[in-house]
Amino acid sequence: MPEEGNEVQPPSAGEVLSQKESSTEFARLAERLITAEQDERRRLALFLHDGPVQSLSGIALMLDAVVHAIDQGKLDDAKEVLTDALERHRAAIRTLRELSFNLEPVVLRDRGFTPAVQALADELGLRRQIKIDVDVAAAELLGEKVQAALYQIVREALDGAVRRGPPGSAGRRSRRRSAPRRRPSGPGERPG
Repeated sequence: MPEEGNEVQPPSAGEVLSQKESSTEFARLAERLITAEQDERRRLALFLHDGPVQSLSGIALMLDAVVHAIDQGKLDDAKEVLTDALERHRAAIRTLRELSFNLEPVVLRDRGFTPAVQALADELGLRRQIKIDVDVAAAELLGEKVQAALYQIVREALDGAVRRGPPGSAGRRSRRRSAPRRRPSGPGERPG
């Protein structure tokens, strides 16, 4: 028999329902997170397989051909194939370096969100010969993990914006309650 004042009260129906809803919501969010992680791993594996792994496999075959050409005394052919293999090798290194930067940008970790997004915009602008304006100061108030996720969203949004156009300019602005949006840059374009 419980001591006086230490009686255990059963939870109310509302408390049970609230706990069940919280548990269901938690399970749903956990499932979404796991699905997103699996999708990202799948996308990364496909990218690696279809890109750098294929390139490196091709380079290995080219180097086999170089060895065969040298054995045959065809040094000019060997030099030509070797030069092509080196170009492909350097391209594979650039691709892997770009992937590494996109997965964990050093500037994001070392200098913060705004400089990382500005560096991304500058690099993309130079590569695509467009002007990209960014205003992401509001995102400095977010936590580190949220900033890393937002950086990926901005990167994908900018990549998508220049792939669809390419626009003459693109812009990103962070606000407390809204996601980055593409500004129209050409005649007849609507905000995206």
